[in-house]
Amino acid sequence: MCSTDKMSEIAILEVIKKNFADHLILGEEGGIAGDTSSDYLWCVDPLDGTTNFAHCYPSFAVSVGVLFQGNPAAATVVEFVGGPMCWNTRTYTATAGGGAFCNGQKIHPSKTDKVEQSLLVTGFGCEHDDAWNTNFELFKEFTSISRGVRRLGGAAVDMCHVALGVTEGYWEYRLKPWDIAAAVLIIEEAGGVVTRMDGGKLCVFDKSVLVSNGAIHAKLLERIAPATEKLKSKGIDFSLWYKPENYVTDL
Repeated sequence: MCSTDKMSEIAILEVIKKNFADHLILGEEGGIAGDTSSDYLWCVDPLDGTTNFAHCYPSFAVSVGVLFQGNPAAATVVEFVGGPMCWNTRTYTATAGGGAFCNGQKIHPSKTDKVEQSLLVTGFGCEHDDAWNTNFELFKEFTSISRGVRRLGGAAVDMCHVALGVTEGYWEYRLKPWDIAAAVLIIEEAGGVVTRMDGGKLCVFDKSVLVSNGAIHAKLLERIAPATEKLKSKGIDFSLWYKPENYVTDL
């Protein structure tokens, strides 16, 4: 574990607690803090892409999303780009109904409507289990039919790249609320589409996500959803990963 994760989360939580003392917080490092009866839940990933950060590989971010009764309400993802001797940032922001922005400019996904012309992204967790093996097969399959599949190592960054229009789709199993809470809103407000990998409506407490520009979503699901259903038939559960006890949602 990188000590920067902890220091980053401490700094973020100090600001949230100072300004929103009655809100609930779910941090990757510190877990649950605050009032579980609050309608508001902050999901904090203080360093998305820790391994990349440790190696100065330019694909990591700080991600903060706010839920109101379980639904994304506001979000920001600060992506660190460039690399040694040329570091810079891209700051993505969104509010429910207010659009999505990068460095203050409104953003939209690409309009590419063919998987064959798309650049895709996925991710692999630490558990080398059936889900990992299934995703590896999907990785090979999409590599053969698309312009390529990347594995960059930061879920929030990967999702924001779809919103920015530089990639067309992203999918991954085994994600946590702090991985996706901010980026889900950014994608949706940019005009993209987000579902579970079985095609169902996504809740940020679910454990799989498929993100796209919208134009290729159904085509991605044609291949991804059946593979996910096979995993579910083996007893692998991709429903709610975790929801804070007593936290009220309208989901």
